Amino acid sequence: MPEVPPPAPTGDELLRVLSALGNPHRMRIVAALLERRNYVSALAREIGMSRPLLHMHLQRLEAAGLVVGTLELAEDGKTMKYFDVAPFFYELTPEVVARAAATLTEAEKTQAGRTEAERTEAERTEAEKEEAK
Repeated sequence: MPEVPPPAPTGDELLRVLSALGNPHRMRIVAALLERRNYVSALAREIGMSRPLLHMHLQRLEAAGLVVGTLELAEDGKTMKYFDVAPFFYELTPEVVARAAATLTEAEKTQAGRTEAERTEAERTEAEKEEAK
């Protein structure tokens, strides 16, 4: 039986995914989690990032459906949140982008530019603070 291709993403979904992957820190996080699942403290040490900044990036990746966090009980009784890469596949062509653009919600159409600019500025500021340490 031939493999059925995944459904084309909606505009809002594609925007979330591209926005999440549009940051080099988040791309490195996905790459690190592809090698093995990890919890925040260990992952922060591995990639050289503060835990609060890593947590912010993981939230964006999780909201985009690119990583999945699960709570687990450690041997010492502490609850730890482990993160894994979620399986995903996106084909990006001009046609896919055009179909996705046609499905953008009004909220995304009006807020996407401003919100992304604000996010980019906040991420740049956080990255500069992190590099200054």
